[in-house]
Amino acid sequence: MTGKTKVGFKLSAIAGAAALLLTACGGAGVDAGSTASAASTGAPCGSYTIAMHAWVGYTASAQVLTNVGKSLGCDIKQVKLDEAKTSYDAMESGTVDLIVEDWGGGRWKDWVDRGAVVDLGSDGNVGQIGMYVPKWMAEKYPDITDAANLNKYADLFKTPESKGKGAWLEGPPGYTTIGEKLISANKLNYTAINVGSEQALIDAFTKGTENKTPVIGYWWTPHYLLAKLGLVRVNFPKSTWTDAAKADGTTDYPASDLEKLASKKLATSGDAFSKLVTNWKWTNDDQNAVASDIDGGMTPEAAAQKWIDAHADVVASWTK
Repeated sequence: MTGKTKVGFKLSAIAGAAALLLTACGGAGVDAGSTASAASTGAPCGSYTIAMHAWVGYTASAQVLTNVGKSLGCDIKQVKLDEAKTSYDAMESGTVDLIVEDWGGGRWKDWVDRGAVVDLGSDGNVGQIGMYVPKWMAEKYPDITDAANLNKYADLFKTPESKGKGAWLEGPPGYTTIGEKLISANKLNYTAINVGSEQALIDAFTKGTENKTPVIGYWWTPHYLLAKLGLVRVNFPKSTWTDAAKADGTTDYPASDLEKLASKKLATSGDAFSKLVTNWKWTNDDQNAVASDIDGGMTPEAAAQKWIDAHADVVASWTK
């Protein structure tokens, strides 16, 4: 989620990204007959590596592309990398070929301008970050969804870590965030606390919902948890920015199309995977369905294949 602007490493981090490729994993296996058939109908497909970013929706998208790519006879690998600059640098160095969901609002422009990264446009998902509270809090305190009233409720959110202020749960390191700016610009009596992972946020919201304990935290859409728990957004004034680095904290996170970014090698190859990635688009609901199955205990490979098998017509439109 940069529901999330992330700061990457400098170009020296490329060596580390390359080393990670030694342990990269491939995607799901598919029926051997369909793979052979697909591979025999067109030009040979190349070998590509997908940068894997640390939230389940991203995993859902990447795994669907991995499964379909393998069915076309392509060699697809996955490697875990931080979002943003680390991945862009890895693409420029030739060790990564695809980012399936970028929240950067154009932070990749320098790489695109020099031809190291190619923007393939929206993947069909519309992303938006924000601060949320459990449904029961919005029902008990209806005006809490207006950010102008947050200080009125700050004492409800105090924890041992929050230094006498309300605990404002932030996204993991590397996620795009303007949380500190929102607190400062709006003079909020809260302390930003980085919880460390997507799962830690899920646990906080789940416990807050089940036990009716106050919690306010960073979250984003697309994500199945919003519907599952009925989380309610706290509204700041409508956004006036696209680049989180330039946000002044007076306005909310914007909604934005999530971008597909490819290496020049992938974008210009003209092979089956290049065609697939270029044509691929799906909805927030599509991603949420796969992500929910993964969170429910299915492997990413199995969850992706379940969706693929149920949407053969959509997948066919991607591979034309």
